[in-house]
Amino acid sequence: MKILITGGAGFIGSNFIFHMLDVHPDYKIICVDKLTYAGNINTLKNLIASERINFFRLDICDRERIYNLFDSERPDIVVNFAAESHVDRSIESPGIFLFTNTLGTGVLLDASLKFGVKRFHQVSTDEVYGDLPLDRPDLFFSENSPIKTSSPYSASKAGADLLTLSYHRTFNLPVSISRCSNNYGPYHFPEKLIPLMIINALHDKDLPVYGQGINVRDWLFVRDHCRAIDLIIHDEGSNGEIYNIGGHNEMRNIDIVKLICKELNKPDSLIKFVPDRKGHDLRYAINPEKIYLRLGWLPETRFEEGIKLTIKWYLNNKSWWEPLINKS
Repeated sequence: MKILITGGAGFIGSNFIFHMLDVHPDYKIICVDKLTYAGNINTLKNLIASERINFFRLDICDRERIYNLFDSERPDIVVNFAAESHVDRSIESPGIFLFTNTLGTGVLLDASLKFGVKRFHQVSTDEVYGDLPLDRPDLFFSENSPIKTSSPYSASKAGADLLTLSYHRTFNLPVSISRCSNNYGPYHFPEKLIPLMIINALHDKDLPVYGQGINVRDWLFVRDHCRAIDLIIHDEGSNGEIYNIGGHNEMRNIDIVKLICKELNKPDSLIKFVPDRKGHDLRYAINPEKIYLRLGWLPETRFEEGIKLTIKWYLNNKSWWEPLINKS
C-alpha cells in the first residue's frame, strides 16, 4: 500500500506519518511538503535518513510537478494535510490561504482522478461551521451543520471541502473528509496557543491572551486524531462521508493558559490580555457520535494526561523548537 501524505513535515502530518509507520510498518509512505515556515524537515530527518519514507519538497499548487510525482509513485491513498492554518495570518494575507488551501486541493483532486487514486482524504477543520454561543452548552456541531465561516482561513478550508465533495459527485472520485477540533501535542509549531504559552512561560515572558480569554475550544490530542484518520481511509463504507473528530474536552483559553502556568510553576501574573482578534469565534464544540457509531473511534487521551505529555515533550525537545524561535 502506498500512501501519499501532503503537509507531512507539519504538526499533524508528521504525527500521522509516525502513527502510520508504527501501525502499518509495511506501507510505503510518500511525503510531500513545501517547507514553509511551519514545515520542519528536522521532524522527519531520521525517517528520511533511514529511507522509511520518500520525501519530496513540492508545492501542491505546482500542477506539473504534482502530476509527475503521481505518475512516478502511483499512490493508492492521498491524505491532504497541506494547508496554511493560522487564522491571524489569514486575516493579514487572505490570498495565500485561498491559493494553497483551495486551489492546491483542486490540483491534488485532479491528480487523484487522473492517476486512479483509490481514496482521497481531505483533512479539514471544525472552523468551517463558524461558532456557537457561549451560553448554549447544549449545542454541538454535527456533520449536517451548515457551513458558516468566520475567517479567510476557514473559508478556504470550506472551499476545499466543497470541491472535494463535488469531485465525488461529478467524477465518482472516492473521497472522505474529516473535520477536527483543536489539536495539541508534540511538534506543534510555536505560534499556536499551547506551545506558545509553554515556551513563553519557560522564558518568563508575557502570555498574550485575546480579549478576556473566554473563548472556548474543544481540544484533541494529535495521536487520537491520527488514529481516527487511519480508520476512515481504510473503511470502504466511508467513501463520500464526512466525519467530525472531537476530543470531548471543552476549555476556555484562559483556563488552558492558567493550567500551563500551574504545571510549569509560573505565576498567573505573566498573563497579559491583548485586544481581541477580528471576528474571533466564541465556541467550538463537536459531536463525534457518527465516527464512534460507524467506526468505533473515541479519543483515548484525557486532556489532563495529554497536556502533561505535551509540556514534558517541549521541556525535553528544546533542540527542536529553539531554532524555530531564534529564526522567527
